[in-house]
Amino acid sequence: MSGATDCAACPLRSHAGFQSNSPAELAFIQDFRERERSIGAGMPILSEGDTSDRLFTLRAGWAFRHRTLPDGRRQILNFLLPGDFIGLQSEISGRCPHGVEALTAVRLCEFSRDGLWELYRRFPSLGYDITWLASHEEWIVDENLLTNGRRSALERVAMILVHLARRAESVGEGGPEGIVFPLTQQHLADSLGLSLVHTNKTLKRLQALGLHEMAGGRLRLRDPRALQRIAEYYAQPLKSRPLI
Repeated sequence: MSGATDCAACPLRSHAGFQSNSPAELAFIQDFRERERSIGAGMPILSEGDTSDRLFTLRAGWAFRHRTLPDGRRQILNFLLPGDFIGLQSEISGRCPHGVEALTAVRLCEFSRDGLWELYRRFPSLGYDITWLASHEEWIVDENLLTNGRRSALERVAMILVHLARRAESVGEGGPEGIVFPLTQQHLADSLGLSLVHTNKTLKRLQALGLHEMAGGRLRLRDPRALQRIAEYYAQPLKSRPLI
């Protein structure tokens, strides 16, 4: 596995946002992982409708899950950040029910789905971690459903800015100048079920109020509490999370 990083030396594991593993667990994850690979921005990680027995951990970069209608309309289901686990949904039907696309250049740790049985048998603690990761993603999709179904356009945009900023900060993507923010307004529109024009106007309205700045591929929340009040989004602080 040329150029691969030893699991014990993974840069993500040094961040407080991720839980630690025992030496035995790390050795198993090392054996479970088949390879690392890089994919360029805009390239598919999984294609909608294809068969795949691959699982991935997003080690670096941003990606997103999406479904597309026959006429080309796209719904972004959620955004994927470093540490997220990809591909479990294919177990249900044998085909990918959605596509996963690299939003930026990404680095992936790749696993075979067949290895899950051994993981659950030998390390129930890691099996629980995968259950936790699946439940966490379900929570994100539930929040997105509430947003698109009941929040106004202003509330939707405020919510996604706060939500993504919190998630990015929790995995080390933040800093004094804000967070890395590779999303275009089209990505936001496709996530929120809004037109591009409506998304643009809403972002400008929030920026005119002095609540956020978005420039140079970065997002800085100038008044996150005001954005939370607008969105009525008061999620609890994110806990440290498992890393496979």
